Amino acid sequence: MDVVITLVGLGLIALTYWFFLGKKEEKGVMVDKEIVITVEGGYKPSAITVKKGQLVTLKFLRKDASSCLEEVVVPEFKIRQFLELGKTTEVKITPDRVGEFTFSCGMNMFHGKLKVV
Repeated sequence: MDVVITLVGLGLIALTYWFFLGKKEEKGVMVDKEIVITVEGGYKPSAITVKKGQLVTLKFLRKDASSCLEEVVVPEFKIRQFLELGKTTEVKITPDRVGEFTFSCGMNMFHGKLKVV
């Protein structure tokens, strides 16, 4: 009986870990011209798909007062933009190559993904 209880307990621990801490892959939102990205405890949506060679405007609406989220960085496109609290900041990108690129906060703690097709 002790073995069964131990196995059930370990199974519940594994399930809890997977549910709360497991990596959840967000399906990318296809963007034609522009999208509003809410900055609040991270980026929502955090996965964006755009077309190569097409100008896209990413509108970051910062709702989180955390100093970590006061900046967005897209290293592959040499973008580092301050985001004013309570306002929308536009970042224009014309991706010139296909691939997956990350964007993050200034402290590299919160991440998003920009997929170029």
